[in-house]
Amino acid sequence: MKNNNLLEIRNLSVSYGAIRALKGISMDVPTGKIVVVLGANGAGKTTMMRTLSGVVQASTSGEILYKGQNIKSKEAHRIARMGISQSPEGRYILAGLTTEENLKVGGVSVRGKAALNASFAEVYSLFPILEERKNQQATTLSGGEQQMLAIGRALMMKPQLLLLDEPSLGLAPLIIKSIFEAVKKISASGVTVLMVEQNARQSLLIADYAYVLELGNVKSEGSADELLADEELVSAYLGKKK
Repeated sequence: MKNNNLLEIRNLSVSYGAIRALKGISMDVPTGKIVVVLGANGAGKTTMMRTLSGVVQASTSGEILYKGQNIKSKEAHRIARMGISQSPEGRYILAGLTTEENLKVGGVSVRGKAALNASFAEVYSLFPILEERKNQQATTLSGGEQQMLAIGRALMMKPQLLLLDEPSLGLAPLIIKSIFEAVKKISASGVTVLMVEQNARQSLLIADYAYVLELGNVKSEGSADELLADEELVSAYLGKKK
């Protein structure tokens, strides 16, 4: 995991006043791979993602190396323009806008009509239902469709690193399956994916490598196959197989 890393997190700590949400974590995200971060509520997963994308308002220390450059102190819009895009927990669909208008917001930094149209084509190829719903008010979409929209919006800027925060949250099993299949296609297209999830077993089935966060610390790490085969970890974090 030390070679060909697009992203390297080194001894990252994040504090909100006296509360330390992350306590010196280190992770590697290799180019072209899917890396999953698992953990219960309060483990620090969303804090980590918001820190990586530059939107967290907290005291931080350590390094976030993207292509070898420390981006920890950079503003969110600068990080986005470097090729890092986030689909946030909760989706944050923009009310009052159609599906296509929401996507266009994601592509605001794309230059040229041809490039923008190419981004639309890629998103609609991945999620055909969004093209069918392109003129529909986005807040009237189903939960699964809104999640597809949130991911599609993040893809509009053609990121090299896609951050996915709880993409399966609140969705039905069949929709979760389709979302994870889409994540595999995104990875196959050359986009590196860092995903945080509570749906551990399903996410490990598509991941290359995984970390387990517990109370702001890296509790465990290994290949997805290794974590799935770890009976103690499965019992503690993944639950019984259904």
